[in-house]
Amino acid sequence: MDLTLPLDHAAIERILPHRYPFLLVDRITELELDKRIVGIKNVSRNERYLSPSANGSPVLPPTILTEVVAQVGAILILAKPENRQRLPFFAGIERVRYRDVVRPGDVVEIEATVVRLRSRMGLLKGVARVNGKAVIDGTMTFALGPALP
Repeated sequence: MDLTLPLDHAAIERILPHRYPFLLVDRITELELDKRIVGIKNVSRNERYLSPSANGSPVLPPTILTEVVAQVGAILILAKPENRQRLPFFAGIERVRYRDVVRPGDVVEIEATVVRLRSRMGLLKGVARVNGKAVIDGTMTFALGPALP
């Protein structure tokens, strides 16, 4: 599989098993196998999962933002040839802090770095930023399931 950057939507679909409307990552701009990845999520007004904030304006729910960070991290793990046909599972999230809201029109830049990586389990640190300001950060534990038939 060709991993020429940036990875577009079609290339991401060849790595992740997610499909519309659950595929939330639009582009991968940086990738260092076993180390670090940077992805982009463009938030548009017609996203079906936007919810009203206290003042009534639409915002991206924190759970969806957490999933975006997890998907970028999963791309990092599944980009390795030996992991291509495996399924990643959330095993835990720790110390996640939601620091600001994400609104339609925002471009979210997500960075995930490897803290620990073993053959079937790993720990990633993730942060998402809008205009350079962190909107979420935390650590995520994942487990890799067996290879798909």
